[in-house]
Amino acid sequence: MSDVMPSGRSRLLEDFRNNRYPNLQLREIAGHIIEFSQDQHGSRFIQLKLERATPAERQLVFNEILQAAYQLMVDVFGNYVIQKFFEFGSLEQKLALAERIRGHVLSLALQMYGCRVIQKALEFIPPDQQVINDMVRELDGHVLKCVKDQNGNHVVQKCIECVQPQSLQFIIDAFKSQVFALSTHPYGCRVIQRILEHCLPEQTLPILEELHQHTEQLVQIYTRHVE
Repeated sequence: MSDVMPSGRSRLLEDFRNNRYPNLQLREIAGHIIEFSQDQHGSRFIQLKLERATPAERQLVFNEILQAAYQLMVDVFGNYVIQKFFEFGSLEQKLALAERIRGHVLSLALQMYGCRVIQKALEFIPPDQQVINDMVRELDGHVLKCVKDQNGNHVVQKCIECVQPQSLQFIIDAFKSQVFALSTHPYGCRVIQRILEHCLPEQTLPILEELHQHTEQLVQIYTRHVE
């Protein structure tokens, strides 16, 4: 009898989806972790189990997902399993996943699901870890592209919120002579707000100076919006 059902799913996943395993445990889906992670119901099952899993159970799941980490990061359901490891995994596991992000930060930042994974990594990996600075530096030269992108702008905002401001000077530099245009952009204005909230005075000063140069135009634009 084949272990692959007409749906293309394994018999184990098919039976799980049909409620034949009401008390299924993580260790019982060993060898099927990636398949479960990419299934709506399977992913939810793993997410819930990871929150209360023992270190050994988490390691069992981690051993299977690490090799397919990038594939899961950009998957509609798999990305949530990766996010759970940034929340509940050990520092060693978080750093190993961060290594899988290295070299792909821009493509993930611009991708609907990958951008969520990067935000979670920035939030839950201690900012003094070198891999955080390395990840952020991959955006150097692509700041404005990300700021104007519906996914990328959230990653830039999270960088500003979570990363030490000394490591973010390249973001400030990218805004030079662009502040007025970005302040009237639906995503750019949010990033400027984060800079003003989180960056050092010497970083926010040139941003404020450019804004002041365009005060009258900004007031006119704002007035049109509220009329």
